[in-house]
Amino acid sequence: MQWKEFTLLLLISPDSVEEALDCAKAAEHLDIVDVKKPDEGSLGANYPWVIREIRDAVPADKPVSATVGDVPYKPGTVAQAALGAAVSGATYIKVGLYGCTTPEQAVDVMLGVVRAVKDYRPDAFVVASGYADAHRIGCVNPLALPDIARRSGSDAAMLDTAIKDGTRLFDHVPPDVCAEFVRLAHEADLLAALAGSVKVGDLGVLTRIGTDIVGVRGAVCEGGDRTTGRIQPPLVAAFRTEMDRHAREYAAAVAAAS
Repeated sequence: MQWKEFTLLLLISPDSVEEALDCAKAAEHLDIVDVKKPDEGSLGANYPWVIREIRDAVPADKPVSATVGDVPYKPGTVAQAALGAAVSGATYIKVGLYGCTTPEQAVDVMLGVVRAVKDYRPDAFVVASGYADAHRIGCVNPLALPDIARRSGSDAAMLDTAIKDGTRLFDHVPPDVCAEFVRLAHEADLLAALAGSVKVGDLGVLTRIGTDIVGVRGAVCEGGDRTTGRIQPPLVAAFRTEMDRHAREYAAAVAAAS
């Protein structure tokens, strides 16, 4: 995939084959289809057969991402799970470092994931994911994620929220800290992904700070409910329209200032 300057990539997370078919109807408006199981956590892992079925349900040119779960500090277990996601058809593998309390533990987990996945598929894309509300669950600091990803050979660093209680990304990591996260990721030659109840109103900030990938679910579900609502293709299209508008405006502003 070619990464476009000033353009956020849109990652949408269906939790079933039926929702993946809804994503397929809006395929022109999204970049990555992300398979997760919200009732098992922020980055809850879905079943291997669901990953396979979703891979078959969406257009071949749309990468499929799969979460491995909000994982414990068990490097061997996590490496096997990550390989299972890759074998099931995912080319983007996301690992939520929920149970890692130190950067060293997180690097240990991600080294195993990177080796397991890339031995099987060298072109796979590994994402080290942490949590904006890390202080609530005792895991690694959000700003440690880019270095963890760099040291482990991962391809991207991501932040989401662990506890889905109505609080959002910017409630825990304000825009200036998110900007620092993105800067650190880019300095390490990584992509920076941000999620966590992201809304349309956040897109201006996310664009200006240079975010590469924005992950959403609730914002494109009926009623804005990530758990009980179903993804709606018109909401995906509307979200993408706003993303592209902000990208154009930011590109124009940068060009005018140069």
